[in-house]
Amino acid sequence: MSCDFDRFIDRRDTWCSKWDRYEQDVLPMWVADMDFPSPEPVIRALRERVEHGIFGYPIEPPEMREVVVTRLERLYGWRVDPSALLFIPGVVRGFNLACHAVADGGGGVLLQTPIYYPMLDAPGYAGLRNDEMELTRLEDGRYVVDMERMEAAVRPDTRLFMLCNPHNPVGRVYRREELEAMADFCLRHGLIICSDEIHCELLMPGHRHLPIASLSPEVARRTITLMAPSKTFNIAGLHFSVAIIEDKELRERYQRAYQGLVGSVGIMGYTAALAAYRDGDPWLQELLQYLSENLAYLGAFVAERLPGVSMSPVEGTYLAWLDCRSADLDGNPHEFFIRQARVALNDGARFGRGGEGFVRLNFGCCRSVLQQALERMERALKTR
Repeated sequence: MSCDFDRFIDRRDTWCSKWDRYEQDVLPMWVADMDFPSPEPVIRALRERVEHGIFGYPIEPPEMREVVVTRLERLYGWRVDPSALLFIPGVVRGFNLACHAVADGGGGVLLQTPIYYPMLDAPGYAGLRNDEMELTRLEDGRYVVDMERMEAAVRPDTRLFMLCNPHNPVGRVYRREELEAMADFCLRHGLIICSDEIHCELLMPGHRHLPIASLSPEVARRTITLMAPSKTFNIAGLHFSVAIIEDKELRERYQRAYQGLVGSVGIMGYTAALAAYRDGDPWLQELLQYLSENLAYLGAFVAERLPGVSMSPVEGTYLAWLDCRSADLDGNPHEFFIRQARVALNDGARFGRGGEGFVRLNFGCCRSVLQQALERMERALKTR
């Protein structure tokens, strides 16, 4: 199942958020989808569904649950009863639903910034308060969780802890001991955990994902885990994800939160997800090799040719977190690189406290586009 990841596919004028938001001369390195075609089995399954010609309301494919639970056990040694799965149209909806599920009477949601910005917005939509703490950035650019900061941020009426692992945007894949410390904290404070694990299969060499709910039955009873094939197999626009909630009462609370507000997964979402999980792994292994090579190229370029810019170690995701605070830029680095380099990155400030002076770069693209973007950034820094 060979895929030519070096082949450039023009996505302009295809109703593409990534490529059609900015002017034609801007290289988009921002939104977190990749510029690679999805695995051939996914495309084939979708083509067969299209050729059927009828696109009515779907029911859940009978094999869907077994495919997911088998994958969880194979990848993580995590045995989950099929009844624990809820299929929903997107992880962003998933963590918003978690906020609504715990919202009775108000209270707070504990968040670790900088963090994927829709997670910052979710508590307010449910009438909840953001209880925020900053991750600690070490000298080498790696981020860790300071448990004293967590203790300082939690309040008596904090209800929910939203975890992002692998972490977007800082690229951490948390180790067992880190997850255990956060899980123990949540058990002591009576917090529900909502863990966004959408990037769990996009790991760099030497790193392994561990779902926080798999630590113990006690942790599982208080955890909502959100996963999806959308980032892994580049099918985000088809809106399929899974919420894994092992506790029956918590699962029912979660289901009540979306009644009448969140619809079911569409027929194309089910079709693509089933094909990806069942037949997409050979493609995924090739993708991970290509992404690791892109990361190596990116890391060397930043270190050698982008003066004043440094990059946090990327353990998971295809997103790089670039520190521009020593580059002596005039103003916001996101605005600088659009204006001077014609490269669109994510503004680090949007990810909350600790993101000011940073940008996020998506390296899930063919090498020639990555090279072109970096060379533009280099010229902009050297000629400002």
